[in-house]
Amino acid sequence: MTVTDHLIEILLVEDNPNDVALALHAFKKRNLTNRIQVVRDGAEALDFLFRAGPFKSRANTTPKVVLLDLKLPKIDGLEVLQRLRADPRTCTIPVVILTSSREERDIVESYQLGVNSFIVKPVDFEQFSEVVRQLGFYWALLNQPPLDTATEAV
Repeated sequence: MTVTDHLIEILLVEDNPNDVALALHAFKKRNLTNRIQVVRDGAEALDFLFRAGPFKSRANTTPKVVLLDLKLPKIDGLEVLQRLRADPRTCTIPVVILTSSREERDIVESYQLGVNSFIVKPVDFEQFSEVVRQLGFYWALLNQPPLDTATEAV
């Protein structure tokens, strides 16, 4: 187990390298950069959360929050959300959709599947950075998850 495995508080599921860079910059301002795992597609997100594939030997920890894009390669964000909510090991992990989609059907389906929050990514660099910073601060530092989520391993 590495120190990074033990401290992961945020799982960022994002395929756009520019958005990843902006998010990491915003988190750095809050000193959260050593507590983030970035994955680039839905399949990799599921592997991470369920300790499969390249993540099968990672530490038995769960992130405090998953920041999930909808438009992902391999497996889209809605399917990732559906699988997380269907499994008792991951059903209580907070999930925030962070996407460029403003489509009402995406919003409705996300909430029907149990998302905790749906946020449309601001186009402006400063606004996006501030949204990500606030998300990280709230979900990783302020929000109190149930004990089974914080201590139970996937």
